[in-house]
Amino acid sequence: MQLPDMNLLVALDALLDEGSVVGAARRMNLSPAAMSRTLTRIREALGDPILVRAGRGLVPTPKALELRGQVRDLVEQAALVFRSGDQVDLGTLRRRFNVRANDFFVGVYGGRLIDTLERQAPHCELRFVPEGDGDDEALREGRIDLHISNTRPLSPEVKVQKLFSTTFVGLVREHHPLLDEAITAERFAAFPHISMSRRGIARGPIDAALGDLGLQRRVPLIAPSFHAAMFMLPDSNLILPVPKETLLSVSRLGLHLRSFALPIPLPTPVLTQAWHPRYDKDPAHKWFRETLHASCNETWHVAQP
Repeated sequence: MQLPDMNLLVALDALLDEGSVVGAARRMNLSPAAMSRTLTRIREALGDPILVRAGRGLVPTPKALELRGQVRDLVEQAALVFRSGDQVDLGTLRRRFNVRANDFFVGVYGGRLIDTLERQAPHCELRFVPEGDGDDEALREGRIDLHISNTRPLSPEVKVQKLFSTTFVGLVREHHPLLDEAITAERFAAFPHISMSRRGIARGPIDAALGDLGLQRRVPLIAPSFHAAMFMLPDSNLILPVPKETLLSVSRLGLHLRSFALPIPLPTPVLTQAWHPRYDKDPAHKWFRETLHASCNETWHVAQP
């Protein structure tokens, strides 16, 4: 039996990941015309259009979506066959690392991480993916390399490593009336709050802690990200609880904000990085997650008072 051209699998993986003939061509060091011809060959081999026009872009067909995880696995397994031991040549490595994380993590740690990649692996790319509303199998299907979160992924086979633990502090504008006196739980609850929630949830651990004291706060504003919420503070009397590392962003941006210790006990969030076992022995992936872990530790020490 004649085997199909294995290069078509690599090209198909790039096309499905990029969702663009031009992007896939750039990734494979081909001209757009050559990649377009390759897409035609893929369509003929699979008997499916794979990518179809939708407005100015391309979207995958149902068959393409069905094949995406399988194609990614095959390409990664083939690459492992030709890698020697645990060695990876960072100077020539060409790879895109996809990381799912919220804007707090991206804002505080993203700059240090990309600086390390630029110096050690200059041909690699870093792509941050917004957090979703649930476990959408992105790790299992190979659409992301790492998931940064304070909750454990639902898939039991996923590998998890602790990055760091943090605490929450409060942020308010300069000359906020809350700062005029000692910050008690009663005064903390008396002012309006911002809830940071990508799912639009207004209540959480802070409300539970206040409830234990017979108190209730008012949450007139729900924001999708920490950094978006911070820019609302200078024009209002709102209070924004944030992880303490976010204070690095406040300092860098020169925002006229003040921080304070929360007058209520809260659980200690633990941030972890999670990855699928298929990447566990992959030298490049191992290097990347070790680099991310080290970047977090370096930034954490900088953030300490």
